[in-house]
Amino acid sequence: MTDFSHEMNEQEAARAFSKQSLVFDQYDAGNTIIRYKRERVRGHVLQYLSPNSSILELNAGTGEDATYFGRLGHRVHATDIAEGMQQALREKIVRQELTEKITTEVCSFTSLEGLQNKGPFDLIFSNFAGLNCTGELDKVLRSFSPLTSPGGQLTLVILPGFSLWETLLVFKGKFRTATRRFFSRRKGARSHVEGHYFRCWYYSPSYVIRSLEDSFDLLQIEGLCTIVPPSYIEHFAEKHPRFYRALKKLEDRWKGAWPWKYIGDYYIISFRKRA
Repeated sequence: MTDFSHEMNEQEAARAFSKQSLVFDQYDAGNTIIRYKRERVRGHVLQYLSPNSSILELNAGTGEDATYFGRLGHRVHATDIAEGMQQALREKIVRQELTEKITTEVCSFTSLEGLQNKGPFDLIFSNFAGLNCTGELDKVLRSFSPLTSPGGQLTLVILPGFSLWETLLVFKGKFRTATRRFFSRRKGARSHVEGHYFRCWYYSPSYVIRSLEDSFDLLQIEGLCTIVPPSYIEHFAEKHPRFYRALKKLEDRWKGAWPWKYIGDYYIISFRKRA
């Protein structure tokens, strides 16, 4: 893709998620597996995060994570390219009286050199595959070092090129969904949100590690929704509560083991910047 094509893709993604901001929190709150995913990601982050840290959040959305970390006493600079998401976040900050803890900025993660607040930050955080909305993830990752404090942390939640649950959908006749990650390495996979179409790419942990190896050391990789089904299989937890609890126990036990950490709907990956 050309630079112009990448820019157009970003603009379409921004329009899509701005529109989705009107219903995002309602959908999130009603989905048991999304709540499980957030708890897993937050628990992973807090293993390494020091008290009263400064956080740069990318693709912050409506601020569910920003407000969580703000309530814990951290200072968060929450960024997103979607103006609708930023507006919902600003309203949430006022309602929850977190104006001393959270600042906002409309900014793409592909343009971090233009950030008004350049840190440096103790944590750069991106949740739920926002970074998959670019075909130039290597450039984004290489922009993190100047923004990160020595000894600072990165935690990223990314869609890999293979998902066990998604591939199994072929047996339900959903061939396009089951194979979309296989055929998207160069041009990306077509995504559809709120009437807008844009492309997503899928990245392996090894790709992320190679892109960051000059400045960062790997801390941990965990699979997410490897044994627990993805949240888009709606109402699974509510329809099959005992089965869901059993799968959750297995995933919590094996989340960091091979091959489970590589074949989830997402993986959580964390790094430490070298002093």
